[in-house]
Amino acid sequence: MNIIGRVTKDAEVRTLSNSKQVVNFSVAANDSYRNKAGERIEQTTYFDCAYWISAKVATILTKGTLVELTGRVSARAWTGNNGETHAGLNFNTSLIKTHGGGKKSEMVQTATGTNTDKPENDLPF
Repeated sequence: MNIIGRVTKDAEVRTLSNSKQVVNFSVAANDSYRNKAGERIEQTTYFDCAYWISAKVATILTKGTLVELTGRVSARAWTGNNGETHAGLNFNTSLIKTHGGGKKSEMVQTATGTNTDKPENDLPF
């Protein structure tokens, strides 16, 4: 499954008792549709995400970064201290792609920009 959304806060790295590290972060995915009355309805779904492959990715998962994630989703439910029931979605991430924003993306765009010094029809072969 793929989801696209924005990171809601900077990622955190946790070290488990077996010395394995996991990167935890949250993503908000927006969706909109029109109801029967023609009104536009905006809906945001929040995913609690975990990435187990490398803790280094936490440096690019900062608040507001647009990401495309591949992985699998699972639901969870719990009862809070006040007795109120809650539900949430977990996303076990296997692949992360960033889209726009951040210094790294700006450098990639600059490096791949077109050269306007040559005419468009000037072929190199």
